[in-house]
Amino acid sequence: MRFFLRRAAFYLFTAWAAITINFFLPRMLKGDPVSAYLAKNQGRISPEAADSLRTLFGLDDGKSVFQQYIDYWGLLFTGDLGRSFSKGLAPVTDVIASALPWTVGLVGIATILSFFLGTSIGAFIGWRRGSKADLVVPVATFFSTVPYFWMGLIAIAVFSTALGWFPASHAYDKGSSPSFSFEFIGQVIQHGTLPALTIVLSSLGGWILGMRNMMVTVLDEDYVTVAQAKGLSQRRVLVNYAARNAVLPQLSSFALSLGFIVGGTLVMELVFSYPGVGKLLLDATTAKDYPLMQGLFLIITLTVLVANILADVAYAVLDPRTRQMEA
Repeated sequence: MRFFLRRAAFYLFTAWAAITINFFLPRMLKGDPVSAYLAKNQGRISPEAADSLRTLFGLDDGKSVFQQYIDYWGLLFTGDLGRSFSKGLAPVTDVIASALPWTVGLVGIATILSFFLGTSIGAFIGWRRGSKADLVVPVATFFSTVPYFWMGLIAIAVFSTALGWFPASHAYDKGSSPSFSFEFIGQVIQHGTLPALTIVLSSLGGWILGMRNMMVTVLDEDYVTVAQAKGLSQRRVLVNYAARNAVLPQLSSFALSLGFIVGGTLVMELVFSYPGVGKLLLDATTAKDYPLMQGLFLIITLTVLVANILADVAYAVLDPRTRQMEA
């Protein structure tokens, strides 16, 4: 219990710091979103409307920064992240909600698949170290070193343009509207297969190499030797003793990967014109849409924190020594 309380206190402080920085950082930049919006619509917005916009976005000159900070926390607790200038003053929560499922669905599945495949293959290669299975490591590492935009363009040229197996861009066919029909789901799978495969291929080498090296280290431990001396099956020693301990450092990296799923893979979304959060963040930055940028940064930060909390819990469950050292 002491372990979990300490970790909870640490993450609560981290969340407060992240939200506070997210509030003050845009206010440290030159200008403000309302001024940028008025500059684009010069002469079409009255002074009264401009004052209303400043009040709406918590930039009222009549309020101190501390009062604006308190109001910001009040809006957060009600789920109000402001309104997006580049999306016609639509609520930021609605804009993010429209892009979030595409990123989480595609990048999330690809990241989880890459982790489990890479960890399993790396554990097997580490167990069979010195055999021909080691040849997989340099091949997988080579694909990890290839720039992603180059790999994506090659995949489009081969599998989309030349062979015509997969669409080259977008999340579904043009003219279709999102629905839960089998036809639309089939379109989403067909459009998402090629970018998902490129994500898996580009990240697989890191998981394989990390797990393989940890397996080589763990196999020299005394408890593995004792398990083998007891006559336990090779599969049980591999899974219950070697792999279970070797996978622990991988969990931290996996937690960070899960957290950054929400941020999306910007290069992938640009290459495949995929309507995800990464492309939305780029559009918000280009348009200087500070409320949308602020909302996206907040969601990404909180997601990384939640992913790390889950990793700490999994780490403590798999390795009791962690709880004992913290206590």
